[in-house]
Amino acid sequence: MARRRPAGRGGLSPSEIADRLEEAARTLRRLPDPPGSGPRGYGRSWPEYIHEAKDAYGWHEARLRVRPSPADIQQMEECFDWLRLVPVEEAQILWWRAEGLRWREVAIRAGCVRQTAWRRWVAALATIAKKLEARG
Repeated sequence: MARRRPAGRGGLSPSEIADRLEEAARTLRRLPDPPGSGPRGYGRSWPEYIHEAKDAYGWHEARLRVRPSPADIQQMEECFDWLRLVPVEEAQILWWRAEGLRWREVAIRAGCVRQTAWRRWVAALATIAKKLEARG
């Protein structure tokens, strides 16, 4: 995947901002769980014990989590800063769409009709693009 230009230089289009927010959501999902995120006293250092032979030889789907690079994390944090440029309600709509929620679910969570949620999403992307270009 080719790296995009940093947001500070030149303006990003609203569609590029939406793409970067989706990348940030994917990066956040790929981050490892922090130590101590589960209940206390339930950590273990031993691997899972295999109870049956059929479970030992790859009958289950492999679970592989590729950790993001420092550059991916830096871009994700930059996107979080962008969300501060718009009101909280609009930032939530932007993030829900970046996580891949369908418009119907976004509208239900935002408490409005689908078309209004879409208009707020477009307006928030345009606002971020305008403010980034003004910073530029």
